[in-house]
Amino acid sequence: MNRLLASIAVLAVATVQLPSQIRKLDGRPDFQGIWTNATLTPVERPASFANKPALTDAEAHAFETKDQEVNTLDSSVESDFNKVTGGLGVGAYNNLFVDRGSELARVNGVKRTSLIIDPPDGKIPALTAQAEKERRMDFERYDTIRDRPLPERCLLGFSSTAGPPMLPVLYNNNYQIVQTADHIMILVEMVHDIRIIRMNGQHKPSTVRQWLGDSIGRWEGDTLVVDTTNFSDQNIFYEDVVEGLQFRSAKNLHVIERFRRIDAGTILYRATIDDPTTFSRQWTMEFPFTASRGPVFEYACHEGNYAMPDILGGARKLENEPAGK
Repeated sequence: MNRLLASIAVLAVATVQLPSQIRKLDGRPDFQGIWTNATLTPVERPASFANKPALTDAEAHAFETKDQEVNTLDSSVESDFNKVTGGLGVGAYNNLFVDRGSELARVNGVKRTSLIIDPPDGKIPALTAQAEKERRMDFERYDTIRDRPLPERCLLGFSSTAGPPMLPVLYNNNYQIVQTADHIMILVEMVHDIRIIRMNGQHKPSTVRQWLGDSIGRWEGDTLVVDTTNFSDQNIFYEDVVEGLQFRSAKNLHVIERFRRIDAGTILYRATIDDPTTFSRQWTMEFPFTASRGPVFEYACHEGNYAMPDILGGARKLENEPAGK
């Protein structure tokens, strides 16, 4: 394990000799194009892979095959997907619908068992006492539309798909990047969120809060470093639906992202979470974005969002039913 972590550190600081065709005229790496971060690698390392940050190809293939078997079109299969989407027989998600790819994330030649690389155990650090009280999801308020989560209202993608950090989720893991000398735009497939990264700028006043934060970019050699602050506390930057956990964007949330063009088909993405209000220490994730043929289709989430009146209408009906029925 120590050798793997050492190789990760070396990889992070090494200068990659990029072909001229994937550099822009100003000599900077060209990140433009359509990319996907779909992967079967979970954010946190499963207990079955404790103290094992990477797998052999044979071990990875066995894991990938089993994952595909338990998330099939047969909704009678006992799986986490079915448990959180209606139970056996009526599960909403399966391999026809989801788009998590078919492999674990490969970095530096090996397949990773968690997106988290620091702490070394691949786990989210311990929460502060304040965060421990607030981390449970609150989906049981139905008084008005404003009580419902932003993704349910088609205002923002769920589980930080837009970021930062930009995490892979169940589906719609595609991104389109447009790059100029002054700005970098990232179009997110999920809910067609758009991130604007201002190069070499200054952060807005702390009173200006945005759902995706305020992102300022700079170059460190061939690495694009993006520093994001000023998050709205309405946003949830990470959630685990299976465990019923959520982490809201606290006032002090600070995310540092690093984008490195490894080759013609890969961007290595690293994101460090710095939030002393929520976590006992910083933590870092790393995984690849791979080139995709595209195109990125429209995500028309709010066209006749019938779920919203149905959700609120169902709540009103339950309120009017006799107690104990």
